[in-house]
Amino acid sequence: MSGADASLGLAFRLARRELRGGLKGFRVFIACLALGVAAIASVGSVSAALTRGLAEGGQDILGGDVALRLIHREAGAGELAHISDGTRISISAEMRAMARSAGEGGARGAEGTEGRGQTLVELKAVDGVYPLYGAMTLEPAMPLADALGMRDGRPGVAVEPNLLGRLGVGIGDLIRIGEETFELRATIAHEPDRVSDGFALGPRAMISREALAGTGLVQPGSLVQYHYRIALPASARASEDVAAWTAALHARFPDAGWRVTDRSDSAPGVRRFVERVALFLSLVGLTALVVGGVGVANAVKSYLDGKRETIATFKCLGAPGTLIFRIYMIQVLALAVVGIAIGLAAGMVAPFIVDAVAGDMIPIPAEMGLYGGPLLLAAAYGVLTALAFAIWPLARAREVPAAGLFRDIVAPVRRLPRPVYVAATAGALFVLAALAVVLAEERFFAIWFVGAAACVFAVLALAGQGIMALSARAPRVNSPELRLALANIHRPGAPTSAVVLSLGLGLTLLVTVSLINGNLTGEITGELPERSPAFFFVDIQPDQTDALESLVTGTPGVTAFNRVPMLRGKIAAVKGIPADKVEVAPDAQWALSGDRGITYSRSLPEGSTLVRGRWWAEDYDGPPLVSFGEELALGFGIDVGDTITVNVLGREITAEVANTRAIDWTSLGINFVLVFSPGTMSAAPHTVLATVEMEGSPEDEEALERAVTSQFPNITSVRVREALQAVNGLLENFAMAVRATGGVTLAAGVLVLAGAMAAGFRSRVRDAVVLKVLGATRRRILGIYVREYAALGLATALVAALAGTAGAYVVITVVMEMPWRFLPGTLALTVAAATLVTVALGLLGTWRALSVPSASVLRAD
Repeated sequence: MSGADASLGLAFRLARRELRGGLKGFRVFIACLALGVAAIASVGSVSAALTRGLAEGGQDILGGDVALRLIHREAGAGELAHISDGTRISISAEMRAMARSAGEGGARGAEGTEGRGQTLVELKAVDGVYPLYGAMTLEPAMPLADALGMRDGRPGVAVEPNLLGRLGVGIGDLIRIGEETFELRATIAHEPDRVSDGFALGPRAMISREALAGTGLVQPGSLVQYHYRIALPASARASEDVAAWTAALHARFPDAGWRVTDRSDSAPGVRRFVERVALFLSLVGLTALVVGGVGVANAVKSYLDGKRETIATFKCLGAPGTLIFRIYMIQVLALAVVGIAIGLAAGMVAPFIVDAVAGDMIPIPAEMGLYGGPLLLAAAYGVLTALAFAIWPLARAREVPAAGLFRDIVAPVRRLPRPVYVAATAGALFVLAALAVVLAEERFFAIWFVGAAACVFAVLALAGQGIMALSARAPRVNSPELRLALANIHRPGAPTSAVVLSLGLGLTLLVTVSLINGNLTGEITGELPERSPAFFFVDIQPDQTDALESLVTGTPGVTAFNRVPMLRGKIAAVKGIPADKVEVAPDAQWALSGDRGITYSRSLPEGSTLVRGRWWAEDYDGPPLVSFGEELALGFGIDVGDTITVNVLGREITAEVANTRAIDWTSLGINFVLVFSPGTMSAAPHTVLATVEMEGSPEDEEALERAVTSQFPNITSVRVREALQAVNGLLENFAMAVRATGGVTLAAGVLVLAGAMAAGFRSRVRDAVVLKVLGATRRRILGIYVREYAALGLATALVAALAGTAGAYVVITVVMEMPWRFLPGTLALTVAAATLVTVALGLLGTWRALSVPSASVLRAD
């Protein structure tokens, strides 16, 4: 056996013997690793369950093996014949409409709540073969055909339960949609393809395709989406067969303008949302693990402090530094395995706990189970964190001579480890950051997050040193308690740096998230409604606009009525390059993912400012020109003179970019990224979009909405206040998830803080004994420590508040380009909470120190 092997074997034997003494000193070490690994493993496992659910349930979610979507128009005879050849097909139409209670039965809902009498609904008209996949579940249970079919000369409707309270109706009551009256026969318990429809402004109302014609809602240019869900033959459902069928469809109808989705990615928008939220929460979890890394370093240092005599004895007996390093590194890795295993166990059960607690609230069919990938990644993060934060204190113990170890009790020696250990620490941190970036779907975001976390970590480390320097240079004060408190902050072995790092990073994250969420919520529900339209009226026919304007402007309280023509089109090519092959910036990808609202205008729209180029003359009648939003133009890399091709109603229209505009979206007025010159677009079938601004109570708004939709049943009203509340609800749910994960970071910080207090327990005991011997009462000693911990907590909270405010300000003003609102309440709560937590934990440790008998300490010293 070689000398190296013998040394390693000896290190294992000695490490095993020392571990027999228990885990004292390493409980915080294990808890920090377990908490961080659990956060990462739980987020990864739940995300994997949701993503797998989207993949495995692709047919049910999509409603077919392939789904086609057309806007404004139905498939032509040739297109329908092609997609129906050898397949089963289900055709449905979806649009937004107004539903109103009809008849005396619409006075109260099932629970006795007063209904408003009318509301916006997501209308879906299905055929007799719907659904091709999955099961439609109704309450009371009945076949869908019975719920929607004709009965006593009247069609039926099935709705989502929340519509009952909005309209004040119950089963058996009458509902009017457009010009048709429906009997409410059932509520929808489960709609298999609901997830693929994306964000909804209103509850679902489902009717038959035959009944849609009677509503009178479908007019030329109406915003109707026609869905063709296709079930391929059983022998042609393999992934390659589906891809081949889709490719053949594109080749046969290259200019059809439909959006094609197959079951391999049944809900791309939902999948991207899940992946991005999971990425963000995983990075927050990694932050928690890094915060825990401070606890790892403190725990290792504290453990080694308790082993000074043992290490010094080893060195006096001739043990080389390498053997010392190996003994304690083996112990650290063994205990790291324990902490990581606990965290992985939590990550394994997390999907099942989420399913049991909130399964009914998740619209995605999650496949709960054990997922090796997220668990393996979380374990790798745990090992790297343990190494990155344990090598430094271990290397320091390896380098300090035996005599220095004894002197280190009262006069710590500051020295850097050997370059190889410094490089190993830096390498572990680099690999940790590289894994977070390389494995992320949104690498740009991951780079920014990791970079920001590193900067905050560095700022907090410097802040800790700065606080110690300031306390050392503070002017002499008369109060002896305050003098001793300030001295404790900068004395050798003080926990100042550990407190600032541990609490600071978690608090900074929570402050940033809270301020961003507060600004978004305030902008959406606070100031915007005061200067935004009360309504958007959609699907106005051109021959209805004058009558509608007369009705609206004649209503008391209405201050403005604006109208613009509206079409839907899909960007087909940029500078002659097909949309599926053009390279655009990540933040501009959304414009290529689906249909866009477009309009035409002779004059520059309100809320827009020209940036490049010139606006066309009011009497312009030449080739198509287009005005592009400046932000999107930069993402597309286009300039004035380039071309853009848009598919409208199956026809491709190529226009030259005449100018770019800066658009003020915050007014919520009418504005479009793409504004065309009149001519070609004005000849296409289209509807009119109108906004109404008014001063009055909600009752006045309801009266106007009722008057418009009663006189013009085909017009859909979108109440801005309700739409903003729906968006705000999504933001609140997301913020809640972030706060929960951020709370893990703060919990890790509290653990680290507790560990730092525990690490200084011995010195606290000695200090307390000396003070008691000198005549200090227990009350005065407690007063010293209260001042010390209050100063530490207050300073940490102020640093975190400043860092979090700066981060939130950059996100709001630079990334989101929104006005900044200072929220002093959030910052005050942060400062107060951090101070109280620091004082409470500090006093808990101090009280224990005061309880130690003085005689035993004096004899030991």
